[in-house]
Amino acid sequence: MPIITISRGSGSGGQLLAEALGETLGYEVVSREEVVHEAAAFGATEEALQTALLKPPGLWARVHHERHRYLAFVQAALCQRVRNGRIVYHGNAGHLLLPGIAHVICVRLIAPREFRVRMLRERAGMSEAEAVDHYQTVDRQREKWTRFLYGVDWLDPHLYDLSVNLRTMDMEDAVETVAVLSRSPRFQPTDESRRAMADLLLTSRVRAALAADERTASAEVGLRASDGVVFLRGRLRPPSLVDAVLDVAAGVEGVERVDRDDLAAPEFTV
Repeated sequence: MPIITISRGSGSGGQLLAEALGETLGYEVVSREEVVHEAAAFGATEEALQTALLKPPGLWARVHHERHRYLAFVQAALCQRVRNGRIVYHGNAGHLLLPGIAHVICVRLIAPREFRVRMLRERAGMSEAEAVDHYQTVDRQREKWTRFLYGVDWLDPHLYDLSVNLRTMDMEDAVETVAVLSRSPRFQPTDESRRAMADLLLTSRVRAALAADERTASAEVGLRASDGVVFLRGRLRPPSLVDAVLDVAAGVEGVERVDRDDLAAPEFTV
């Protein structure tokens, strides 16, 4: 069965939709907070991980590398949770952290102003003015966040397989619409899409391991995994850093071989 990711603005009912889908389809429901909690096992605080997922550029622009380290942890934790399918994930970035997987359904949930205000007033005790200011601020932050890290507009409909608008349908309609799509042959796992998921999981594990190890945390290494083989690329100094990268990558569970043909330590020239 497919993986469903729900992207939504604050107060748009993403949790309600996810929980209703979980009950209807018999899927496990996973939140951003759960993934962040599990990602903290790599050695970052949950506060820092939440910041990496939610805050726009600013100070973070000056510590770009650190944010990518934390995102590596989050991606590895998310891939671990969703690897077997039958999952509904609600939280920003799901559709961006699971690229190239044909059995992932990317849903964009849209809600009108009055719905979002009501949700934030009921769940967070905000006044109407506070609720409007809150969701508008969060929306701006997410727009800046996705442009900064991925060069895309999070509202671009091309990023999603389905947009659900609660202005024109109720939650029951929304659940049924997504559920129907989840049963489509187009989104059922295939041998090819399962291999792609396994490759992404291994890639994310290696990337997180490199980011977590103090010897390699600052190394700028390109990598991809295919059928248990990890391909590394980059030009690193000193040569000991190359050795450390190879050592960390080879030690990750599931890695059968490390290909370092495109990984080198440039010689110093005078």
